[in-house]
Amino acid sequence: MLLESLIRHMRNSDDRSADVGDVGEPRASTPLSIGLALSGGAARGFAHIGVIRTLVASGLKPDVITGTSIGAIIGGVYAAGRLDDFESWARSLTRRRVFGYLDFSLAGSGLIGGDRLFTQLDQSLGDTTFEDLPIRIAAVATELRTSHEIWLTRGRLCDALRASSALPGIFPPSRIGGRWLMDGALVNPLPISAARALGARLVIAVNVNADNFGRGTIIQDHGSDADDELRRQARRVTRGLRARVTERLVSRKFFGTSERPGLSTVMVDAFQVLQDRVTRARLAGDPPDVLLSPRLTRVGLFDFHRAAEVIALGTEATERALPSIAEAIDTLTNA
Repeated sequence: MLLESLIRHMRNSDDRSADVGDVGEPRASTPLSIGLALSGGAARGFAHIGVIRTLVASGLKPDVITGTSIGAIIGGVYAAGRLDDFESWARSLTRRRVFGYLDFSLAGSGLIGGDRLFTQLDQSLGDTTFEDLPIRIAAVATELRTSHEIWLTRGRLCDALRASSALPGIFPPSRIGGRWLMDGALVNPLPISAARALGARLVIAVNVNADNFGRGTIIQDHGSDADDELRRQARRVTRGLRARVTERLVSRKFFGTSERPGLSTVMVDAFQVLQDRVTRARLAGDPPDVLLSPRLTRVGLFDFHRAAEVIALGTEATERALPSIAEAIDTLTNA
């Protein structure tokens, strides 16, 4: 196979080759180090699992992984040798189980405390640090107030992954090293630049938010209609009525209904607009060598119960990209 022969050539050139073992085994640097940049994207990020599985099965084990939000989480658990456990957990999720992880909070700086969810990650990774990992990892976060782009590359891995995925308004920010940090997608949703800075020559980027056909255009003429008036009349009739706050009502408020988007949808969709614009600008100035864009249009950001389907779409996108990866390897090794 062309790709396999190119990988052998890449690993054995310049008399500086090193055998590449499992992810748990340290390795020496290679002439053409492979970097993997993984985007944020909530439930869509499960596609990164399929991407990593397919790349590794093809002999392409990354030397560098940079990730934002869910991309940081999956890159981190892979580097720590815990991807099997994480994938099994993801595939076990149902709508009910997902809701069970949501510890709603009205007292903190996020709608969800996050302790129930991140306890799973903490139990899996324990006190693993970046220094314990066999490959170079960077989890991208954003500092509150200064808007600095923070590359978390040392210290306790689980703490860094939690900070990188602290979606504003949904999860509270995390304090690490004297800085209050939140989701890195605010400043660098697809950290290609970080992968190159950490030494990767071949950068494969995975954008799980790229398949947005029909989104992000301009509507030039829009205004209110008859349905808006009916809704105003309904609000007048029901105004002043009070309802008991129950788990079901909180669920409706958070997730929404078929008639009205929920709070999570409003916040996350607004965040996704920002993320998409930042990603486009970043890609224009610093494109990767290979860009993978799984076809995830029909997958919602909170469709965590669809892990098996999303992982398969990541696998499919990677298999389609293997010829492009082979071409990029050939170009770089013969440059």
